[in-house]
Amino acid sequence: MRAFLSSKKAAPWLFLSPVILFALVFFVLPVVFAAYVSLTTWDSLTPPRWVGLRNYEYLLTRDPVFLRTLWQTLYFAIGTLAIGVPLALVLAYAFSRSRHQGLWRVLYTVPMVTNIVAIGFIFWFVFRQTDGLLNRVLGLFGLPGPGWLTDPGLAMTSAILVFVWMELGRNMLLFAAGLGSIDESYYEAAKLDGAGHWQLFRFVTLPLLRPTLLFVVITGFISGMSYFTLMLVLFPGTQGGPSRAALTTGQYMYQMAFEDLRMGRASAVSYILFALVSVVTLIQLRVMRRGGVDAH
Repeated sequence: MRAFLSSKKAAPWLFLSPVILFALVFFVLPVVFAAYVSLTTWDSLTPPRWVGLRNYEYLLTRDPVFLRTLWQTLYFAIGTLAIGVPLALVLAYAFSRSRHQGLWRVLYTVPMVTNIVAIGFIFWFVFRQTDGLLNRVLGLFGLPGPGWLTDPGLAMTSAILVFVWMELGRNMLLFAAGLGSIDESYYEAAKLDGAGHWQLFRFVTLPLLRPTLLFVVITGFISGMSYFTLMLVLFPGTQGGPSRAALTTGQYMYQMAFEDLRMGRASAVSYILFALVSVVTLIQLRVMRRGGVDAH
């Protein structure tokens, strides 16, 4: 052991030891402990009691609220991707061809550095039904303002719009970096063949931007599936909006663990959510690699 520590082979491990120790204490051990807790019933005050797979069986067969939150969370994640990714790509592409790129980058990074709670409160005032900014603007045109945060049919859509705004800057920065790495010679060659703006975007930009697009879609999906902080601020005291229409799986897991003290079921929720995200991510990887983006 002393010979190993004094050798050159030990130096990399000594430098890596703080990181390895941090990962073991704050990642590996909690993951393993959560797996154990998911197979028990535990209120964090008394010793855990082994129940096997009963928590998983209850959640998947006898808990309609949990199944509903899964569908709502999928809707939230897919909705943010369907709106946010094309919007960020188009804006990044347009700004990359415009002047004052530095100014644009400063403007669309504002959501990234703004506190999440502050964003939630700002949009809570924007979407308020009685005196919200959005409904006041609609009132100027004689249009009735709906209950963006009180109507079960609009609550999740409102949350999606806010989340798209929050993630827009990050996605635009990633797309801008990807666009900046594309060699201009590809565009020049396409222009010589008579390609217009749409042809350049479809047949040159999109294929060469596929790795960036894949990263944005996967990270955006994972973020959307695990997010719930915004819901706590937009719908205070409602446990997931009107009629729980905006209740996500992450928020339901939080309520189950820290309000109901059902740590076992909450841990089981986390592993079911992890399995679902993993499966969908693998499907996304396979689809994108097989040509989910037109590369011809």
